[in-house]
Amino acid sequence: MEEGEPAIVVEISKQAGETPIRKRWRWVEPSVWTDRMLTALEEGVKGGKWFALMDKVYSGKNLKAAWEKVKANKGAAGIDRQSIEAFQANERKYLEELQESLRGNRYETKPVKRVWIPKVGSEEKRPLGIPVVKDRIVQTALRNVLEPIFEKTFAEQSYGFRPGRGCKDALRRVETLLKTGKTWVVDADLKSYFETIPHDKLMKEIKEQVADGRVLELIEGYLKQGVIDGLDQWEPEKGTPQGAVVSPLLANIYLNVIDHEMNKMGNEMIRYADDFVILCCTEEGAKKALTEVKGKIEERGLTLHPEKTRIVDATIKGGGFDFLGYHFERSTRWPRNKSMKKLKDTIRQKTIRTSGESMQCIIAGINRSLVGWFEYFRHSNRKTFQWIDGWIRMRLRSILRKRQGRHGRGRGTDHWKWPNTYFGGLGLFTLTAAHDLARQSR
Repeated sequence: MEEGEPAIVVEISKQAGETPIRKRWRWVEPSVWTDRMLTALEEGVKGGKWFALMDKVYSGKNLKAAWEKVKANKGAAGIDRQSIEAFQANERKYLEELQESLRGNRYETKPVKRVWIPKVGSEEKRPLGIPVVKDRIVQTALRNVLEPIFEKTFAEQSYGFRPGRGCKDALRRVETLLKTGKTWVVDADLKSYFETIPHDKLMKEIKEQVADGRVLELIEGYLKQGVIDGLDQWEPEKGTPQGAVVSPLLANIYLNVIDHEMNKMGNEMIRYADDFVILCCTEEGAKKALTEVKGKIEERGLTLHPEKTRIVDATIKGGGFDFLGYHFERSTRWPRNKSMKKLKDTIRQKTIRTSGESMQCIIAGINRSLVGWFEYFRHSNRKTFQWIDGWIRMRLRSILRKRQGRHGRGRGTDHWKWPNTYFGGLGLFTLTAAHDLARQSR
């Protein structure tokens, strides 16, 4: 430990009272960002660049705070097979070793373990990198230091992976623009964005704000971090590994230039990570916006997906667009097909006709899925919920038919034998009723 620095295991004491600047930056890591640093952040540092940041990265308090975040997120072990629980058993020892290796410039990243996870509503899979626990801690500590610096520069229309912002904010903005008549939409898709970010151009953007050589070396080390997929191992020449703690921040940094340039051109672009739409008043305006954003994207060494990028008129049947799980069309919205398929697949797994569980247990399992799903899709068209409620009750009636030795789906007289009130009495969460209640509350 450095002289005068508290031990890593000592918790950060709460400040007596919150200063005005602290209120504006409430989300930052207090062990790193003091009021003095926040003032410099708002007023601007000398030369416009931040020096001497590495000691903030490896400070005991920051590493401890980073470890607490990693522990809360849980996650699988990396290639060293060290789990969260194993690290926690000797956390003081491991954190001190991590701090000493960073301070002495001896820290080395380990390759990430690649796994393949299913894409929502698709048979395709996407790659996910799992860093070892120690790398996740250091990346989190690094993000604690860097995020406020770049957050100050990010554009208003960027919503993904930013503090105090999320999907619902982006969806509200889309809804507002549609209501003002901006119904011609550039529905765009970046082709393999996270895997194709050019390292040199990304580092150039970072160097505009950060001048600490050791921090820059640390970032480059993560960009070149080896990947192990089964028996194969390689070092990526471009891209940021999906699954890495710092990847969302780096991805936002790289697209920030496009956000600002599109805004200067008068385009209403709403972006969430690599997913974005541009809303325009006319077809001509949409075509012009597509040409402009395509040019800016190509300047960045990226590519728009030719088959998934299009211009649509959201006022006509079949002319809508998907964004963040929703489908927008004709002044309303509902869950996109992939979102519906994912929900139906989940419900099917919980309503197998040969299930031996009691109906109360089956319904309790369904409710756990429905409540969370409704919280996100509660602003959908009411007909969506009516259809899903009916479909779920059909699945439950089919189970009851099977238990009576009958085949086929629940239908006909089954509605009289097991009416909707029967399932309501067993506690089935009803989407339509929840939607009506939510509307009354608003």
